[in-house]
Amino acid sequence: MKIALKHHKKSILMLLHPRKLFIVLLCFGFMLYLYVTYASDEINKEFASLIENDTLTVCNENKRDKRAFVLPSSETASTLLSTTSTTTQSSQSHNGKLQIIYFVTPTYPRREQIAELTRLGQTLMHVQNLFWIVADDSDVCNARLDKLLDNFGIPYVHLSSPMPYLYRSQKTIPRGVSNRRAALAWIKNNNIKDGVLYFGDDDNTFDLRLFSEIRDTQRVSMFPVGLIGDYSISSPIVKHGKVVAFFDSWPAKRKWPVDMAGFAVNLSYLRKYPNATMPYKAGYEEDAFLRSIELKIDNIEPKASDCTEVYVWHTQTTKTKAPLIKIANDVLENSKTNLNTLMKFLDEMGVSHTSPAAGAKASVSKDGKSKSLVYWVKSQ
Repeated sequence: MKIALKHHKKSILMLLHPRKLFIVLLCFGFMLYLYVTYASDEINKEFASLIENDTLTVCNENKRDKRAFVLPSSETASTLLSTTSTTTQSSQSHNGKLQIIYFVTPTYPRREQIAELTRLGQTLMHVQNLFWIVADDSDVCNARLDKLLDNFGIPYVHLSSPMPYLYRSQKTIPRGVSNRRAALAWIKNNNIKDGVLYFGDDDNTFDLRLFSEIRDTQRVSMFPVGLIGDYSISSPIVKHGKVVAFFDSWPAKRKWPVDMAGFAVNLSYLRKYPNATMPYKAGYEEDAFLRSIELKIDNIEPKASDCTEVYVWHTQTTKTKAPLIKIANDVLENSKTNLNTLMKFLDEMGVSHTSPAAGAKASVSKDGKSKSLVYWVKSQ
């Protein structure tokens, strides 16, 4: 026992020898350096503007504005000018034209996609000098989306930007990140220097006054977003015309606890930060993006009457599984009606699907009486 204790003390004394202690500390320091360097590399990879695995395909692009705007009467125009003269004058660029708003909409294939983009497109049709960047979370370009976007007449680009597979298996999926990153990359690749950047989801609801408000953004403007979180509102707190804090039900230690639809950025300001981007971290995309452009609270421009009004609403459509209808393909073809083309369209859009073996029974109604589709087709 004494020999073992003596041997243990001898081992400790040997370890505490200055030379050996120096070697141990040196090894520990080297390991710490490797860890910090690796962690830093991981952070840089996460926040890089173009990371490996990001995919960007330009599906279609149309920069020509085919819309025909109806000018208001002189009386209406006078009223509008009196209420928005300051905004209109300050939002004009040096050549006298309104600054372009680059409206970024992340979207993904689902049953409600076309319906929601149709609703949003009908709103954007009323906004002059707007360029729509629609980024679809899809591996392939959707020709139906091109046709839909063309019909609006709004200048646009349609991007295919699927989320890297790595992030699809996470508990909370960072939806929309790959699409917004693709939009930022497209703006950078096209060397766009002037205008205002805004992220607008395809299911949100927008008051047309929002566009007049954000068009004169000098650095970063902010405003309330309704129907979000436990407070049903996310908003900057404004005192004496300055943003001093934030009112949001999910602070989560974020420096900038705001919603993606609650701010706009001037592109000339954004260009100062070529690595500006957002990470694949659900809930922290806004905070990280605003950190990446080194935003200071004193530089925030409050909009919507000093954040007392709501011009954007975080509405959400209830997600429902696409129904299956029991119809054989030959029945649709033999009907020689619009149903064949219509059902193919709905199938392509993921709205509903048909199957010869399973699903809800297909029936036809006339004069208050219903018959099976099969029987009705045979009787024609």
